[in-house]
Amino acid sequence: MQNGKKIHPGQIGFDIDGVVADTGGAFVRIARREYGMQGLTLDDITEFEVENCLDMDPLIINAIFARLLREPLTAGLEPMPRAVEVLTEFAALAPLTFVTARPDAAPITGWLHDMLGKDIMSGSRIVAMGEHDNKAAYIKNLGLRYFVDDRAETCIRLEQEGIVPLVYSQPWNRGRHALKTVDNWLAIRALSLV
Repeated sequence: MQNGKKIHPGQIGFDIDGVVADTGGAFVRIARREYGMQGLTLDDITEFEVENCLDMDPLIINAIFARLLREPLTAGLEPMPRAVEVLTEFAALAPLTFVTARPDAAPITGWLHDMLGKDIMSGSRIVAMGEHDNKAAYIKNLGLRYFVDDRAETCIRLEQEGIVPLVYSQPWNRGRHALKTVDNWLAIRALSLV
């Protein structure tokens, strides 16, 4: 990526929600199906803090996110398009590394095992921080130089700490930064693989 060089898969890490997992899409599906929010679309989520942009009861918002955190498989959480394919290619070259703000790694680790398989996940690293800030220290300790995240504020902070952020384009981060953006997993693949 720098000077035309490709990013080695061993130097890049990934956030999970909004990058690997289509958490926004799952939120919208649950809100429509179980809470009658038929007009809701992903484009309505224009803020990372969903309660700041949606006219929804905060208790409902919290209930949906709690379910996605605790039960990603039964809640219907799906991978982002082509994420499994590209991560499988990356895993053939280096162990995968995930750093998430989720408070508990177990549920999302089970989901990743289901999506990627035990062979890939047996060599992968997952760090559940329990907060959105301070990812830089974890990323540096893991020896990564690049990180893909959907939260603009996180990416801005990573850049300040000397990590090259790639902002995974989502409605809630558009127009909030001037950093390198990736629109999908094929764009991530193009930066890393021939």
